Amino acid sequence: MSDPRSEYRTTIGLEIHAELATQTKMFCDSPNDPEETRPNVNVCPVCLAHPGTIPVPNRAAIHQVLRVGTALGSKLADYSEFDRKSYFYPDIPKGYQISQYEYPFVAGGSLAGVDITRVHLEEDTARSSHAGGASLVDFNRAGVPLMELVTEPVIHDAETAGKFARELQLLLRTLGASHANLEKGEMRIEANISVSKTETFGTKVEVKNINSFRSVERAIAYEVDRQIKLIEEGGTVVQETRGWDEGKQVTFHQRIKEGSADYRYFPEPDIPKIYRSRIPEWSDEALKASLPELPWEKRARYTEFGMKEEDAAYVANDAERAVFFDAVISAVGDEEKLRTLAINYFVSDLAGIYANSSDEIKVTPDTFTKLIRMIGSSQLSSRGAKDTLAIMATEGSDPERIAKEHGLLQVSDTGALLKAVQEVIAANESVVLEYKAGKEASLQFLVGQAMKATKGAGNPGTLKDLLISELKK
Repeated sequence: MSDPRSEYRTTIGLEIHAELATQTKMFCDSPNDPEETRPNVNVCPVCLAHPGTIPVPNRAAIHQVLRVGTALGSKLADYSEFDRKSYFYPDIPKGYQISQYEYPFVAGGSLAGVDITRVHLEEDTARSSHAGGASLVDFNRAGVPLMELVTEPVIHDAETAGKFARELQLLLRTLGASHANLEKGEMRIEANISVSKTETFGTKVEVKNINSFRSVERAIAYEVDRQIKLIEEGGTVVQETRGWDEGKQVTFHQRIKEGSADYRYFPEPDIPKIYRSRIPEWSDEALKASLPELPWEKRARYTEFGMKEEDAAYVANDAERAVFFDAVISAVGDEEKLRTLAINYFVSDLAGIYANSSDEIKVTPDTFTKLIRMIGSSQLSSRGAKDTLAIMATEGSDPERIAKEHGLLQVSDTGALLKAVQEVIAANESVVLEYKAGKEASLQFLVGQAMKATKGAGNPGTLKDLLISELKK
């Protein structure tokens, strides 16, 4: 019996909100401090909606959104305006939210192969909490600059949606536009999901309350299965807003989905119209010049070093990791041998230490570079380098000092190694005879035995040369 899911086409569009990392809020000078734990301290008459107060747009927030649009290859509007979006919740004391509707700052563009509809600015709401039969509202978050990005409905699977969201988080952090921590609510993802057996879109269901990238993928997968099962059983999908229950791994009904008419948008009368061409730092040229190296550009640069695509992504997809790596690559310079060693030890040995430790890793770009130079100059064997790096990670000290104190320096002195070579030859007469009979693989075995005899400290090249010399006698 065929799986009915194979007959359906899934369509997904994402709406992603990100709090911008500005010093003050969107329309007032109250601090924008996501780390503040005391309720209702970063507030003022504007963000508390006192009568007669006038909002003033935050130019830094607008600048950040325009930089995001520039990075996405979007069309930046010259004319833009803010609108009032009317709805009534306790966390919006004005009875409306200042947002954008007809004239967003950014339109079009793409990211990770997904087309973008628009990017606009609005103010965040206050934070509500419910306990002991009471509802409490903290206005510290009210009025924080909030960027909303809307994709086209061109995503057809949960994996692509998750990849897009991760890439957007990386871009926002690279630009310094947002910290974009999902667990802190600084980045919030909503998925609009529909299924259909035809090219016509099915009924759209919005899923909210998704607080991790894995949950994005799981929520979409669950909702697709739920809708297909509902249709197959003769039911009808209702346009609604559903939440994601992380504990139960299911979506649940929250409310009937509003349409744009329900919000009664109209231009915000207290904020003047905005013309980008009147602000020099908002010109196309100035915005492009303000961009750092973008994630996909960084990945491309790393692959030019000869890195595998997955290794390039591992490094580039974490801002701190990339800064560390770039410092090392800059320090080793253009010498290909050292650069190759740096890449291999970074993406394998150092990456393994990070993955398997919950403690602070005390390796710095300077000490790591020194370790690479020691390996390149044959002061350390592969085994010695791994052991030295492991100690560096916990102690954070100089690799040369560690190698000396722990006897990890590679021995290349022929006099010191000759005795070990002679002992290995004496202890492996049958292997020696095989080598002399023409079996080249026997030589590698003898090198291995010599390495073992020197406890990994012997230079394998020197040991090989000594063995060949002694075996000719």
